Amino acid sequence: QVQLVESGGGLVQAGGSLRLSCAASGNIFSISVMGWYRQAPGKQRELVADITGGGFPDYVDSVKGRFTISRDNAKNTVYLQMNRLKPEDTAVYYCNAKPPLMRPYWGQGTQVTVSS
Repeated sequence: QVQLVESGGGLVQAGGSLRLSCAASGNIFSISVMGWYRQAPGKQRELVADITGGGFPDYVDSVKGRFTISRDNAKNTVYLQMNRLKPEDTAVYYCNAKPPLMRPYWGQGTQVTVSS
């Protein structure tokens, strides 16, 4: 059984920073592509950033240069450091694990609200 538990969301002013964490249980973490998605009210869920088991990251254009995804395979944890936050970053952020040849797993989500 795989569980993903996010933490670190909250309310921050525009220009501020937050760091999200996602702790994974189970034994699939190190072989999984780990990602952060977000869903704003009335919008579809979108991929924000992901990172391979070997540590290669990728980002959606809107967060490049502001967000950094990282992972600690020894702690089964993936992080999203979010700097220079904008009101349009407001959303529920979800952690996602994609192990090879298995179904993906989702966390419960954590709210990020950026005030202008």
